[in-house]
Amino acid sequence: MKNNIAILALFLAVAISTASASDYNPAAKQKKPIALVGGTIHTVSGAVIENGTVVFDKGKIISLGVNIVIPDDAERMNVAGKHVFPGLIDAANNLGLSEVSLGAPGTVDAAEVGLINPNVRAEVAVNPESEHIPVARSGGVTVVVTYPGGGLISGLAAAMMMDGWTWEDMTLQSGVGLVITWPSMVFSPSPFSQQTRESWRENRDNNLRSIREAFADARAYMNAKKAGQGRGVPYHDVDPRWAAMIPVLEGKMPVLVNAAEITQIQSAIHWAEQENVKLVLVGGRDAWRISDQLKTAKIPVIFTDVQNGPNRRWEDFDQVFKTASMLSKAGVPFCITGDRSGPNARNLPHHAANAAAYGLAKDEALRSITLYPAQILGIADRVGSLEVGKDATLLVTTGDILEITTNVEQAFIQGKKLDMRDKHKNLYDKYKEKYRQLSEE
Repeated sequence: MKNNIAILALFLAVAISTASASDYNPAAKQKKPIALVGGTIHTVSGAVIENGTVVFDKGKIISLGVNIVIPDDAERMNVAGKHVFPGLIDAANNLGLSEVSLGAPGTVDAAEVGLINPNVRAEVAVNPESEHIPVARSGGVTVVVTYPGGGLISGLAAAMMMDGWTWEDMTLQSGVGLVITWPSMVFSPSPFSQQTRESWRENRDNNLRSIREAFADARAYMNAKKAGQGRGVPYHDVDPRWAAMIPVLEGKMPVLVNAAEITQIQSAIHWAEQENVKLVLVGGRDAWRISDQLKTAKIPVIFTDVQNGPNRRWEDFDQVFKTASMLSKAGVPFCITGDRSGPNARNLPHHAANAAAYGLAKDEALRSITLYPAQILGIADRVGSLEVGKDATLLVTTGDILEITTNVEQAFIQGKKLDMRDKHKNLYDKYKEKYRQLSEE
């Protein structure tokens, strides 16, 4: 009993501590031009500029290059010997939706009940006070595409900036894709489950039918609403679920389909062709096995969890490590993300670096966490590379962002100079002081 009480007290303490406001203040809007002078500028979309300068004002890059004119009222920051990169983009995560999963359910808002929830918007549930946000910034991640979870059609993912007082401040773009989890096509009985092959097959078929029926209902709703614009046609009541799917049916928004195993992927591709919708594959462990099909269909892959082991006994030990390289060489549009958890978003550059160590060209590895996710998710006009007119969302680092020894010294989001403190750094300083005091005793 005493142990149970102690455990409950610990869980309550964690829940209370995580519910309190973060110590890190969102940045104020940029008030005057800022010039980063003398650094190595990695534009990503173009050449690397040695001893270059980046100037940005009102949140936008206004010039970059060598020997450029700097406004008289600009704040000059000497970044000689440093590197300037575009902010990193994590293309699939639940950051902001889940804080403490064990013992503190009040900090988790990652999924809705029910199977079909296309109208769920991830951004409205994001917690701006999450301790994971400043930690992600310290890892160079400035934009995270936050996914809702649960059910079959989970809702709309949103591109979120890692700074802001409210979720409205943080939202770079809502509705970047409709998240769908595709049913497994292979029976894999759990040792803890009594499910038979027949019941599994029935459940799978029911789930596939539910997805198809949802799209049929949404298409019928879209047609009815369009017809309702005509004179003399009765008004059709608004249904938020099907209204949220209209951009998908019109080809303005992709479906982000979670699928890993080859038959699962092929089933999703066949369905997308039948529905005539834009498909983006999320996960894609077996994507290398059908790279020709993906290239022909121009289906992008958001490849998750590079740092993992093989999926089958006969696969090479490094299959997951080299999959990104194989997709790149096959001409499949792709990007790399991490393990999709908020606390580990900071590790995004290490996943890309691991892919580079196993055959992916280094410049491609950098694009896979900057420009490529921006292009796949329709936000490349704002972020993903350093170009005049784009958002001044960028990093100043001590070295190559793909090297684990590199530190991010400063990050900017839309020209705002961010508070670079985080919980990890504060704990480091705290215990550094502890041992300093002990050394004096």
